Parts: sequence; structure tokens; C-alpha cells
Amino acid sequence: GSFNIGSYHLQLAKQAGMRPVAVTELDPGRRAIAEEEWPGIKTYGSIAAMCKNPDVNLACVLTPHNAHAKHALQCLRAGKHVVTEKPFAVTTEQCDAMINEAKKRKLMLSTFHNRHWDGCAIGAVRELVKKKVIGDIFRVDMYTGAYAKPGDWWRSSKSISGGIMYDWGAHIIEYALQVVDSDILEVTGFAHNGFWNKQVHWGKDTNEDEASATIRLKSGVVMRLVASSLDPNPRPGMIEFKGTKGTYILDHAEYELIQVKKGQAVSKKGQNPPTRWAAFYKNIAKHLVEGEKLVISAEYARRIIHILDLAGKSAKQGKTLKAKYN
Repeated sequence: GSFNIGSYHLQLAKQAGMRPVAVTELDPGRRAIAEEEWPGIKTYGSIAAMCKNPDVNLACVLTPHNAHAKHALQCLRAGKHVVTEKPFAVTTEQCDAMINEAKKRKLMLSTFHNRHWDGCAIGAVRELVKKKVIGDIFRVDMYTGAYAKPGDWWRSSKSISGGIMYDWGAHIIEYALQVVDSDILEVTGFAHNGFWNKQVHWGKDTNEDEASATIRLKSGVVMRLVASSLDPNPRPGMIEFKGTKGTYILDHAEYELIQVKKGQAVSKKGQNPPTRWAAFYKNIAKHLVEGEKLVISAEYARRIIHILDLAGKSAKQGKTLKAKYN
């Protein structure tokens, strides 16, 4: 069968010492599967009904991107802590509405940035920041793409998904911000639309064929993201960190480190350590029970959405937009 995201989250939460108590699902068939997979679990056909269960302390919102805020707000207002799937939301306003509600009610709000614990991300942070192996970073190039018609599912709809940059782009920006942690000054976005529209059932609401963002950070570093479905020559590596003494190319399984020594470029390739996605829910559990610092705070997740949101608006308006912090 297809990958069951609900079951996956429940398993990770259970591994972290939490007790799965409820599943909310509109489809009665899926509810039956949940009851079979998780004996003793209560199932609900609406969020309102689930929120009445006093045993529910933490709600995980796994709906399509544009519904995250609506459903998270409903759970927060019912006094539940909330984790949303990533991306946190589609717009900055949605992020701020959730953040304000959680603050007001002194509730925890986080986003499942599981890839924060990817081996490649952990490796990059250690190597680059602590040892300054490539000197001072001045540019970060981020890329995700191929030449491929978008699938006929909700992730190909711009209004539902946020656009082509909101899926892998959200992960890649999160990786990069771990390394070049700085406030965002401004974002310039570009987009090409219309090539796939007639071939995908979303028509005019189809994701951009290609979208890109140039992000200026306060530290002086420039980050560039390209997400494309029109690229028959995709470049190797998801992220390339350019530094004054070399460059570091980051991919899932491996990395390449190119250092300039005595005027010569010297390359070294290596394997990244394994992923540790269970660490996300372990941190949530320790935060709620022992007060451990939350690794993926709502404010942290907002930065990523703010960049993507500004890039989309900038592409439409044809001008650079300033970042806004609360």
C-alpha cells in the first residue's frame, strides 16, 4: 500500500515514549485501517470531536499544506500542543496566527522538520561551522529539480501546496540555515509558469514550472534556491556552500569537499552519517516533560515559510521584498 504518514508519525512518537491515543480521519475506510493497525486507539471523523478527548495532549496536523494553519489553530484553541507536518504553512500570516495563538495559550507549537537530523545536514554543520574548513561562507547555492511533468495530486496545486519550492525547497533552506544562521534582509523571486498547465488537471493553479529565490542575509551571505520541473540537466548536489578557501557540495548520501591548497583545488568525497529522524519526537517529548529546549521552534519554522512566501510574492510583483520579523 501507499506510505501511511499517520502511522509513521504515531510510530516515531511512540518510540519517543508517547502514547498514541487518537486518529482523526474523514475517510471511514482509513479509520478502520487505523483501528486495525493501532489496537485500542480511538478514531474520530472530525477535529472538533477529537479535541474533546482529554487524553489528547499533542495533536499532529498531517493535512495538505494550505490547511495546516486552520487545523492547528483549531487544536491550539482546544488547549492541545501542536506539531504540523512541514512546511509549517503556506503564508507568513498563517505562521504568525499560529504562533500568536500558541503564545497566548502557553502551548508548544513545532513543525516536523525531520530532515534537520539527516546525516548530511548534521555532517555539514559540524564540518563547516566548527572547523571553518572552507573559510568564510559567502554564497549558498541550493537546487532541486528534473525534467518531469508534475503529478496529478494536491502537491502540484499552487494554492494547496504553496508552489514548487515548498516541498524539497523547504527542507533545503532548513539545511542551509543550520549552517549560515543569520537574519534575512530581503528576498527576490523569479518564476516561469504555464508550460505544464494544460497537461496537469490543476490548469492555471498548477505549480510554477520553475521558481527561484535569491535571499540576502544580514551576515552578507547570499543564498540562491532553484526548484525546477523543466531541467533536463540537473546539477549534482542539493546545496553548495561557497567559501573563501573552498566549497562544500552536499547531497543525501555523500558530500564533496573541495579545498584550495597552494593554489590548487583538492577534492575529497565522503559518506554522510545515517539519519536520526526519531530525534524530532524525542526532543518534543523532553521539551514537554523536562523543559528541554525545543530544537524546531515555530519561529525557526516561520523563517523558512517567510522566505518562500516572499519569493512567490516577489516573482508576481517583479521586485525585491524586505523580510519582516515580529
